[in-house]
Amino acid sequence: MKKKLNSVDYQSLAELRHQIRRFLHFSEQAARNMGLEPRQHQLMLAIKGLPDGVRPRIGEFAERLQIQHHSAVELVDRLSRGGYVRRLAGAEDRREVLVALTPKGEQVLRALSFDHREELRMQGPILIAALERVMQVDENASGARAEKSGEKTTRKAGPRHGRT
Repeated sequence: MKKKLNSVDYQSLAELRHQIRRFLHFSEQAARNMGLEPRQHQLMLAIKGLPDGVRPRIGEFAERLQIQHHSAVELVDRLSRGGYVRRLAGAEDRREVLVALTPKGEQVLRALSFDHREELRMQGPILIAALERVMQVDENASGARAEKSGEKTTRKAGPRHGRT
């Protein structure tokens, strides 16, 4: 069954994309103001924010940033030249290359993270409201369809297909 979209659906999706883009623009500018490219900042955050038990390897960062392995290598190279990260040999397998923040990298990331948290405190409610509108439109539409057919509405768990 093909689902139909109305103008409210499109408006809600457009507003969500707008609010996400506003935050990303803020993030990109904040990184540049600290002398970093946005992806360099993203890599530094990925290093610091790795879940427990995940090894800080280039392949992991390529996956987390959704970039090619060689692009992650280049990001690490540039950050290393700038003194933000360092490469370490693995303790068990000396061929394994791990990446860690330097004190300079820690300091810059801390400043950027404080700025990002403050921005989210101010703009987060607007972003959340936009997301809720997109989700509400979908729930209203499925509820209305179910009422017409006499079915009960249930919320489906899991990811939705398609992109916003």
